[in-house]
Amino acid sequence: MIRLTHDPIDYDALTESVRRDHCGAVILFLGTVRDLTGGEVTVALDYAAYGPMAERKMAEIESETRARWPIGEIAMVHRLGRLEVGEVSVAVAASCPHRAEAFDACRYAIDRLKELVPIWKKENWADGRTEWIEGSPSLRGGS
Repeated sequence: MIRLTHDPIDYDALTESVRRDHCGAVILFLGTVRDLTGGEVTVALDYAAYGPMAERKMAEIESETRARWPIGEIAMVHRLGRLEVGEVSVAVAASCPHRAEAFDACRYAIDRLKELVPIWKKENWADGRTEWIEGSPSLRGGS
């Protein structure tokens, strides 16, 4: 399951959605908005995406991950819009028969998501400044 959403991520439900009887390991990764980035105090992040391409890339990552590990189930969800410090911005959950496989699969999926999926992040700092850290959607054709 892959999804972009403006709603808070229900990571308990996401974790339950990947549990399978034949899988002894379930791994959940949560990316959260932190209050300090490179020495700057962050008050919020804004996320934007080119939705159709982002979902297509997330589906490719899901397929790649399933091809490399014995996945029971995998789910990836990324928030869009304005997120305050402490909010969950991204979640990846994966189940596999054994823990090493589940850890490796989950790490692979989140690393590939960060590398390939057209989702952009704008920092909002305490002093009122803002900056697109991972590219501006207006420069890359996103919305």
